[in-house]
Amino acid sequence: MADVESIDSVQAALAGQDYVCGRALATVVFLSLRLGRPLFLEGEAGTGKTEIAKAIAAAHGRRLIRLQCYEGLDAASAVYEWNFAAQMIAIRTMEAAGGGDRAALKSELFSEDYLIERPLLQAMRPQPEGAPVLLIDEVDRTDEPFEAFLLEALSDFQVTIPELGTVRAPEPPIVILTSNRTREVHDALKRRCLYHWVDYPDFEREMEILRARAPEASEALSREVVAFVQRLRTEDLFKKPGVAETIDWAKCLLALDVISLSPEVIADTLGALLKYQDDIARLQGSEARRLLDEARTGIDAAQ
Repeated sequence: MADVESIDSVQAALAGQDYVCGRALATVVFLSLRLGRPLFLEGEAGTGKTEIAKAIAAAHGRRLIRLQCYEGLDAASAVYEWNFAAQMIAIRTMEAAGGGDRAALKSELFSEDYLIERPLLQAMRPQPEGAPVLLIDEVDRTDEPFEAFLLEALSDFQVTIPELGTVRAPEPPIVILTSNRTREVHDALKRRCLYHWVDYPDFEREMEILRARAPEASEALSREVVAFVQRLRTEDLFKKPGVAETIDWAKCLLALDVISLSPEVIADTLGALLKYQDDIARLQGSEARRLLDEARTGIDAAQ
């Protein structure tokens, strides 16, 4: 498993990839890497769950393999499938040549040459740089049968291909599962993992994140941006902005050469921060000014 010396070294390694995390998250990442246990990260969208998998892979020089989950995802789509088009071409070629050894052709058609590897099978294969990082993203979008399959796959780190046999990982991959909690994931799958709830960061940590991801922004503008977003998250919105939206908004403001926030600038750039028209409509008129004033009051009080 990935070489980690301490919780501090995990924080430093992630910080080296511009991923700022608190001690609690660094601790569970350390334990996951040290014990070889899958890590289950749950929380609101945009809080950095997917990014931590990318940061871990980059920090340890491992390949990142991502399985993006969706409704209707089944084991075949996640593990492997046969290259049907290439198989048909091989059959037609044999027929055009006047037949041939059909038994040999059948054996060839279901060989590695015609196998399309999907993320779970790829993660079981040996990698020159060591065990890969397997990101199973938004597992809450799948259904219970696929969860049951995952539970089995993560227990033994092996998959079976009827035509070829069982493929077992020589070294278990570093597994990270994420969930936006659109539905509850079964307890049996959670019990297989170490668990951590990834919450919105506090003001100072979000400032650290913005310094790392948008270093061109001035300290004054960054404080206004973070204070406004933090204040906005206390409102009754359909979808609160995550850290990803904070970063996107700051970069949009930089592209517009904005030095300081104003109600007009906020109204013009809300599409970078909020993704639903009902939420955007709430901030029209005096509402944006009120939130901005409250954000600035909070900054003044903290200084």
